[in-house]
Formats: sequence, structure tokens, C-alpha cells
Amino acid sequence: MAPKVLVSDKLSETAVQIFRDRGIDVDYLPDVGKDKEKLAEIIGQYDGLAIRSATKVTPSLLEHATNLKVVGRAGIGTDNVDKEASSKKGVIVMNTPFGNMITTAEHAIAMMFAVARQIPEADASTQAGKWEKSKFMGVELTHKTLGVIGAGNIGGIVCDRARGLKMKVIAFDPFLSEEKAEKMQIEKVELEDLLKRADFITLHVPLTDGTRNILSAENLAKTKKGVRIINCARGGLVDEAALAELLKSGHVAGAAFDVFSEEPAKENPLFGLPNVVCTPHLGASTTEAQENVALQVAEQMSDYLLTGAVSNALNMPSVTAEEAKVMGPWIKVAGHLGNFIGQMTEEPIKAINILYDGEASTMNLEALNCSLIAGIMKPISPEVNMVSAPVIARERGIQISTTRQEQSGAFEGYIKVTVVTTKRERSIAGTVFSDGKPRFIQIKGINIDAEVGEHMLYTTNEDVPGIIGKLGTLLGDHKVNLANFTLGRSAQGAEAIAISYLDEALDDSVVKALKDTGLFRQVKPLEFDQA
Repeated sequence: MAPKVLVSDKLSETAVQIFRDRGIDVDYLPDVGKDKEKLAEIIGQYDGLAIRSATKVTPSLLEHATNLKVVGRAGIGTDNVDKEASSKKGVIVMNTPFGNMITTAEHAIAMMFAVARQIPEADASTQAGKWEKSKFMGVELTHKTLGVIGAGNIGGIVCDRARGLKMKVIAFDPFLSEEKAEKMQIEKVELEDLLKRADFITLHVPLTDGTRNILSAENLAKTKKGVRIINCARGGLVDEAALAELLKSGHVAGAAFDVFSEEPAKENPLFGLPNVVCTPHLGASTTEAQENVALQVAEQMSDYLLTGAVSNALNMPSVTAEEAKVMGPWIKVAGHLGNFIGQMTEEPIKAINILYDGEASTMNLEALNCSLIAGIMKPISPEVNMVSAPVIARERGIQISTTRQEQSGAFEGYIKVTVVTTKRERSIAGTVFSDGKPRFIQIKGINIDAEVGEHMLYTTNEDVPGIIGKLGTLLGDHKVNLANFTLGRSAQGAEAIAISYLDEALDDSVVKALKDTGLFRQVKPLEFDQA
């Protein structure tokens, strides 16, 4: 059955057609996003939801979204999506951070020109019949120092454009390496240095706890007299009230803002001040950008629903279509390993330690971790998936550690997981054979070679003669057929384990009969999803 997607905000017809061309059943209802009741009424039918900014993805809406797997936001900002609630429901949240990069960067450059030459005020004056040439004395951008706070995707484009304008570009970005700065032909500096030296300051960082009020009253006071400040990134990065006071005093010569701490901005301390240019969050508002992000979100959502490829997700590691093909068996074995541990563990889990060896260590470990953790959590929370599992683990205070190592044994690669509980440690390792099928290769340090089936039986016993015969006879007496059987032991006469792959699930009477023999220390039926 084809996946079904709802487009609840205005998206281009070309984007909607992408869903259809990819074989996805799509309903284009561009006004339903504004109708909370109607949206809640119909959302349960859909696997995907494509939105812009009008649709609000709230916890209450997600309660009705029983089949929803992915929300795609055509644009960068996802303030209208509750990402924590989405993660708990196992819904991937995607955005399109690259579709409007150039448009936003160009708007920042345009705003810089506008405030440098006082273009909006000069326009209003001239159209009012005045001719005030001497009133609007501007400054050149050439040879001025531009301070860029955040030299990532959009900030990097601004740096490039500014260099083309013959500006001296300095940048503050903790994630910018000296090598990258040299390649961009800009100077990497600390924030204090940028504040002192910049003639223009432009912001290009997301709003986080670390960047909120990065231009605080204290930092604004450290700026060079006559500085001009441009914010086309996010409201809340600048103390607008403090900036207004510095504009009034003349310390700051001008400001150009496309974003505000409260939007829609009906009132703001910057409004009405001389040489302040304001636009209503137009950074991404070009026909090219709106089309680009719409096409991008349609492609991303289609890729995920059809192939499992994940790109530009905010609550899930990205996995390309190529990775999804190669990693499919490894993601499956990671899930089986986790599921074995989850079914065997009854006491609270304190820590999950995961070792990736050889070939497995070269893959997307975040995605493998998500599959493994989901496997562990499923016996406790059946609705859990790769998106929600890390959130649930974090809420429970479970510590997760990951280690990579080069190939260290007979297998080209393997995954080993050790779970630490309040009472014990339990470990299991697995690999993928050349046939693409997952195998368990070690349990509790005992080497085995067990194919993973839907219905399995795990037993432990003292290594003495007659156990295998008794197990087979008892299963046969209960009409249970063995598809595969693997055993191992730690040493002669010590502990032995057996993994039986069965044609059908065991009922309680068989489990009881096995326990009643007194021969087995553990008798545990296991179920593994083969989808």
C-alpha cells in the first residue's frame, strides 16, 4: 500500500507532483493547517505531513496522528513543530536548511546596503516631495570591516559576497577551524575582538541557550562607535531595548532587522528610530527560495517513506539512500541485539555500552545506536522506534557509550552490546554474514553461530550429557519443530547455552515443561521482528 501524505499549507504544484511521481498518495489541502479541529480529525490517515509555518504540530495533534512517521517543514525554522513531542511519538521532523541559504544571505547584504546608505528613509523623504541630499550622508562598504557572527551555511555565503565587495571579513564561530577560515579567506576571531573591530556586524546563528542575547547590553556596549548591526537570522539574538538606547545615543549608527524577539512584530523598541531598517521576516521570501524548499521537502519525505533514507532530520541521524542499502542488514542486526537484551532484562538498566568492530565501525553509528536502543526498549514500550528510543533512554537516565575499533578477529565486523543493570551485566554480539542475514555470534562471552528467526528459545544449563536430547525430545513431544539449533559452552563441564530457532511460538505449557525438568537454569522464549 502506497504511503499517504497530507500537504496542509501552501506548497507549489510542482512539489505536490513530486509526491505523485514517486508513487505516493498525496492530498493537497493548503488551508487545513489553519483549522486545528479539522486537521486533528483527518491526520490519523497519513504517514507524512508537509507544512510551512501555518500548521502547528502540537502534542494534542500528535495524539491523533496514529500513523504519522514524518513531518517535513519547507523552510529552516521549525518553531511551529513540537520536536520533543514528535520524538516521543517516533515522528521524524525534517526541515530544508539549504533551499533558502542564498536568498537569506542576499537579504542580509541588501539590508547592509540599505542601512549604509539610509535608502528607506531617503526614499520616503524623496517621495514626500523633499530633496534632502545633505541629510542622508551614507558610508561605503568597500574596505570596511564586516564582523560575521556564525560562519556556517548562510554566514559563509555572506562572507563570500562581502569579500566580493572588497570588505575585510572577520568571523566569530566556535566551530570554524583555522584551516576553513583560511580557505574562506577570512579571519577567525573571538567575539570580544569582533565587537571592537567591526564596522558592520551581521548575525547568522540559530537561537539556542548559547546564542540567546549574544549581543546583550554588555556586549553591545563593547562595539566600535558608529557600528551598524544587521540581524536576518533569528529574533532573540540581540537585546533590542539596549540596542535602541545605543541608537538614540549615537553609539550605534544604524540597524537593519528582518527578525524580532516577538513575531509578528506589532511593536518593538527599534520601530520609529532614525536609520533603522525593518522588514517582516523576508529572508527566505523569494520565488526561487520558496520553490526550492518546497521541492526539497517533497524529495526528502518521499525518500524516507519509500527507501528509509533520512536527510535534514532534526531528531534523527541522517542516512542517505546509499547508506540505507548498505546499512540495512546492520541496522537489523543492531535491532535484534538490542531486542535480545531487552527481552532478557527485567531490572532497571543503568548503562548501555556499544562496541563497533571492523566494518561496522565505519558506518553511521548514530543510526545503528538508534536501532539498537529501540530494540532494547521495545519489550517495555512496544510503540518505540528509532526516533523515540533515544528520548526514552535519556528520560530514564540511561548512560550510553559508543566505542569504535579496527577489525580484531575472524569477522570483518561485528557489534557487541553490554547492558549494565542494577544487578548484573549482560552482553551479546552479532554480525552480518555474506548472505546479508544477521547472526548472533557471542552471548555472555560464549561463542556461537545462531541465525536469527522470528520465534526462538534461549536456554542455559550445566554442561552435562543428555541435555540436547532431552530438549529435542520434549519439544518434539509438544509438536514444536526445530528450524535451527546452536549451542556453546564456556568450558567443559561449565555453563552451556543453546539458541533454538523454532517454526512457531512456544506456548506457556512447553516453557513450564522445560523448567519442570530441573535441567535448565534459564528457559526464555524470544520473539524477533523479521520485517
